[in-house]
Amino acid sequence: MSDMTPERGAYNLLVNCARAAAGERLLIAYEPAEFGYFDADSVNVVSQAARQLGLGVDTIDVGFNPDNPQLSPDLLARFEAADIILFLARLGDQLRFSDMPQDKKVIVSFALTKEMLGSGFSNGHHDAFMELKADINAVLDAASEVRITCPLGTDVSGRPVMNLQPSGDTSILRFPMSVFTPVPAHSFSGRVAISFLTGTGSKYYDDYTIEFDRPVFAMMENGRLQRFDGDPANAARAEAHYDRVANQLGIDRNFVHSWHAGIHPGCGYPWDMRENYERWGGSAFGNPRILHFHTCGAYAPGEISWNVIDPSIEIDGVTYWNHGTFHAERLPCGQSILDRHPCAAALFAHPDPDIGLRAVG
Repeated sequence: MSDMTPERGAYNLLVNCARAAAGERLLIAYEPAEFGYFDADSVNVVSQAARQLGLGVDTIDVGFNPDNPQLSPDLLARFEAADIILFLARLGDQLRFSDMPQDKKVIVSFALTKEMLGSGFSNGHHDAFMELKADINAVLDAASEVRITCPLGTDVSGRPVMNLQPSGDTSILRFPMSVFTPVPAHSFSGRVAISFLTGTGSKYYDDYTIEFDRPVFAMMENGRLQRFDGDPANAARAEAHYDRVANQLGIDRNFVHSWHAGIHPGCGYPWDMRENYERWGGSAFGNPRILHFHTCGAYAPGEISWNVIDPSIEIDGVTYWNHGTFHAERLPCGQSILDRHPCAAALFAHPDPDIGLRAVG
């Protein structure tokens, strides 16, 4: 995929994801680069691509409000006047379960910068990843047993009880499509090895991330956190973190809601995760090297995530993820999807290994 460009990424977003047609009105709701999350260039790249496609383009600065994101009457009126609403802003994810206007195509972008629009993450054909998502969903839905392991000692298993009904969330399109439908955790038990705890982007709180100098094990039974095992000092810090976040937000401390892994080998994170865990947590999870549990709170995405690095996922005896490599060709329709979308096949042949992990110390 040597011909990857930000313009092609924008085209993929508008044509293959939004199914935009000439004459439609696009509203780009963006947050300024000063918040350190989205860059300043993406709005222009997408606007120019949209105009070349014959779309009317409008932009609005929606800022960033970590504490009380709201859909103001003024903003709602702007949304009503558009056919397609694209969020280059965290507001799209913050509002995702709220009252978006009906009959609109609403897109939340996980391509945060012009660089990411120009990478394999945004240039791999959107349909390929929608089809791969449907394929892995079907495999999970029919599965008797799933086992998750990792090099640090994760070992969790259970039988998925999938909810593949179109829920209230379907009006939101995600670009790029980088995960399968979350698997409810209530039927899973075992231990999850974690090197750090970080928030989910749902709410923002002090000490959003805590790191451990050696892994701790979250012991889970039927979707409930039982305790943290491992190094006693680190385990105690983890317990205290859960106490504090759950008490502060008044939520079910030990609820483990669901998990998913990345399906997009083009989803690289070219920065150091430690520089901005919020940003890392909002985009890197689509890489197959990351498996992500939603915990702390009886709702998605919860408030604290467990991130398993380089997971292996075995479904009814077939290893679909092997130490962070997603073998899409092992899916029932996987090889035919890759054959029809050589751009996606090229990404699987040469996955982006960068998920923002830098050597410590």
